[in-house]
Amino acid sequence: MMMTKKVIEYDYKQDENDAFLPLRDTVFNQLRLQILHGELKPGERLMEVALAERLGVSRTPVREAIRMLEQEGLAVLLPRRGAHVASINEKQLEEMLEVRRTLETFTVNAACTRITYEELKELRRLNEDCAEAIKARDVIRIAETDLIFHEAIARYAGNTKIEDILYRLKEQLFRYQYEYLKDTQDYDNLITEHNMICDEFEHGNNDRAVEIIKLHIDTQELSIYHHLKNEEKVEEKFDRR
Repeated sequence: MMMTKKVIEYDYKQDENDAFLPLRDTVFNQLRLQILHGELKPGERLMEVALAERLGVSRTPVREAIRMLEQEGLAVLLPRRGAHVASINEKQLEEMLEVRRTLETFTVNAACTRITYEELKELRRLNEDCAEAIKARDVIRIAETDLIFHEAIARYAGNTKIEDILYRLKEQLFRYQYEYLKDTQDYDNLITEHNMICDEFEHGNNDRAVEIIKLHIDTQELSIYHHLKNEEKVEEKFDRR
């Protein structure tokens, strides 16, 4: 990764709009990507001075960016220990996906009843965007387009309160989704399940659509669970050395 003192650069696809963002937002976007990519690892301390020096900025935008990471659930402030990258563990996984399963069961059921022809057409187009990201093997983009697909369903459900809750959980959901996607090669299954949901919407089959969304989330939960278990085994192996 190449860094200069005055310009923040990184190898990932940076949003062109970053050039017009406040510096804290640009720093936040970079730290977010580093957390998602595992360059900043779970439990790692976020030291303002070191990060500011590495990114070529003052401590102020770094401090503000860390606060933003805390609000998004990507960082935690530990008493007398400062800010650290939030860990991913089984309990957090279960709680997050339980919330997601509950909310999306509702949104899928409601959207199946209320979705219009044009909205269903748009939903299928969003799934095509996800398929294009899969063809490009762009894991970040796959995760983004998948979340956009699910956000659209929440919007079509017509309940703004639940839509707002899901939006506030977006970063945390993105992190778990990325963990799932980076360790699986079965991307096509993601598109297949999206298509199945669209098909049930088209036929007005609420019960079947709900079954599919539960399967969709359960599959991801199992994959992330096994990934966490494998990471624990690796850590235990090195701890014994």
